[in-house]
Amino acid sequence: MSEADLILGIVVATALAFDFTNGFHDTANVVATSISTRAMPPRIAVGYAAALNFAGAFISLAVAATIAKDVVDAGAITPTVIFAGLVGAITWNLVTWYFGLPSSSSHALIGGVVGATLLAAGPDAVFGDGILGKVLIPALIAPVLAFAVGAIGIVFSYSIVGRQRPGPVTRGFRFGQVISGGLLALAHGTNDAQKTMGVIALALISSGHLAEGSDPPTWVIVSAASAIALGTYIGGWRIIKTMGTRIIKMDAAQGFSAQGAGAAVILASSHFGFPLSTTQVISGGVMGAGAAKRVSAVRWGVAGNIVTAWLLTLPAAAAIGALAYGLTRIFGTGALGPVIMSVVGIALAAAVFARRSRQQLPAPTA
Repeated sequence: MSEADLILGIVVATALAFDFTNGFHDTANVVATSISTRAMPPRIAVGYAAALNFAGAFISLAVAATIAKDVVDAGAITPTVIFAGLVGAITWNLVTWYFGLPSSSSHALIGGVVGATLLAAGPDAVFGDGILGKVLIPALIAPVLAFAVGAIGIVFSYSIVGRQRPGPVTRGFRFGQVISGGLLALAHGTNDAQKTMGVIALALISSGHLAEGSDPPTWVIVSAASAIALGTYIGGWRIIKTMGTRIIKMDAAQGFSAQGAGAAVILASSHFGFPLSTTQVISGGVMGAGAAKRVSAVRWGVAGNIVTAWLLTLPAAAAIGALAYGLTRIFGTGALGPVIMSVVGIALAAAVFARRSRQQLPAPTA
């Protein structure tokens, strides 16, 4: 095996590790509302979401194309740059998981790659128009739109069932949550798994293994879909608690409306190739469904902490990605730098998981 192939292998493995943390970190986006309203038992909800995350990854490649073509110049960067960007994204995912904050894995990935690219190749290799039009503007619009759709959905739902008996209404909305939660899981796979596909495609292009402008190969699609599904199944229970109970205490109708709003916005955005933060979207839907019933029902302090994490994600991941690239170059040229960084990263991640496992709340039981 050549040194270039070894670096590429490390990049692909790191990208799949990020994809796993994406599923692990973002499980809450998909299942928290169904679990909190008791529409589905926790383990069944997580397994259901994992299966549909896997299926969703095969629906479209528009988001993968955005990551591979519209954020950075594939011809100006190297697999080592992509590796450093992935380290930045994984690090930020672990930091926010540690503190139970549902931040954006999508923006962590984009920020990490952009930060490493800026340090390695300069600002000319970063497509500002693409980041603005395909990332930042949708990031502002999507949660507001989900908030509005969630609010409209809950008002409409209550107007229909307001005089019906609570028991049948609750059972009906819980059944509806199985459908809307499935759509949300499908949408999550369609948008989030494709980001990893795009990064691996970018690495293959920069190493000369794939022609610029080509779609990701089938093995890339299958491996990315499998990694995010596995991460989803294992789940991040700390973030599930934040999403499911700490923003609002929701009923089944609110859960149905929030999930439906999130699925609609994410699927529409995936069609146009916008790499959205599913965290932002479903959080917007949850807040909208809660505020439309009663503004005071939303715990705005918790919501403010989530918004702060959103705002920090892009610059923080970019800074970590740039630092990771600098350290990789210091540790050694060629494959030596990525190998050392990988060993150090695995050791640090294991330490974080071990420390948190000693403090972790028990996972919810069926």
